[in-house]
Amino acid sequence: MTYIELIVVLSIFAVLSGTAVYNHGIFQSKVEIKTLASDMALKIVESQKSSLSGKLPPLSQQSQIDSTWKPSYGVYINPSSDNKSFVYFVDLKNPAQNGLYNTSTCPGSGECLERITITKGNSISALNVFYQGDTNAYNLGDLTVTFKRPNSTPVIKSSTAFTSTINYIQITVISPKAQIAKIKLYPSGRVQIN
Repeated sequence: MTYIELIVVLSIFAVLSGTAVYNHGIFQSKVEIKTLASDMALKIVESQKSSLSGKLPPLSQQSQIDSTWKPSYGVYINPSSDNKSFVYFVDLKNPAQNGLYNTSTCPGSGECLERITITKGNSISALNVFYQGDTNAYNLGDLTVTFKRPNSTPVIKSSTAFTSTINYIQITVISPKAQIAKIKLYPSGRVQIN
């Protein structure tokens, strides 16, 4: 009787431990994907803050601005070519201060300040635009969000043409365990994480 009781107790303990370990993995995945969404949202807010505060670009890039340059910073996301990173950039005068990310090599010369690499198997799974009065999501191939002093509202551009008034842009990130977080960017400059 003693051995049977011991085996039953050990079996119950093994089942409970296995369940706890499995649930911990899901919990950890949820935490990591929310952290990634927060980091992406913070980079968007950082670009807004840098432009509004009049921050100058690093010394290596200051030769590409002049006295008419208005502080302009942004985030570039292109999951169709790279869903494991995004770019934080400064919009310079050379070739033109156009609200777009104009450099393909990053980090390096040009407008790139930092390429943020997404780790732990997480990735950007979708870029969508939601129009006012429409509940459907429309896919975007890429997204450039730029803030230019003195405006706190973003300049939102994409290679995909916008067909109506934007309600919000949604960036969806996903973990290997299919946990999802969404970042919503509104034309007012508000950033929300779901």
